[in-house]
Amino acid sequence: MAESKLVPQRPTGAFIGASWVALLVGVSSYLVGLWNATNMELNEKGYYFTILLFGLFAVISIQKTIRDRAEDIPVTNIYYGVAWFSVIASLSLLIIGLWNADMLLSEKGFYGLAMLMSLFGAITVQKNVRDMAVFAEVEKTENPKRKLFSGQDIPAATPGPTHRPDSNAILGRPE
Repeated sequence: MAESKLVPQRPTGAFIGASWVALLVGVSSYLVGLWNATNMELNEKGYYFTILLFGLFAVISIQKTIRDRAEDIPVTNIYYGVAWFSVIASLSLLIIGLWNADMLLSEKGFYGLAMLMSLFGAITVQKNVRDMAVFAEVEKTENPKRKLFSGQDIPAATPGPTHRPDSNAILGRPE
């Protein structure tokens, strides 16, 4: 049986843009919510801020380890387990903190959704960065003459004559 190899596909500009928007809107909403929380003490704000940073790092790490394993790049089971533990721990700490917080239910939901949107955005941005790096490397090795111009690919010149010898030059059809 032939060995299958992952073929990278270039993410669309719309998906890249939506990923960055999700990350920026999620993180900025979460941070603006913390900044404007007048009934929250500074140590509580620090707790929620640290959970956000911990969660962002954890999901980026888990996305990378899953991708590395899919591409047969060695990842130790210990690191893989720690990455999953970190994701679960950050979400658990957020849930425990919100459960015990003296806030309106709508505020708790706001922080939960902003956190989930931030984590989703971080995963997709990391995926896009990795896809673009792999795609660029494959393009460089498969077609070194291909260049980017104004954000669009220009096909590389093909060696040899530009017409088929068995075609009619005027009509462009085989004779």
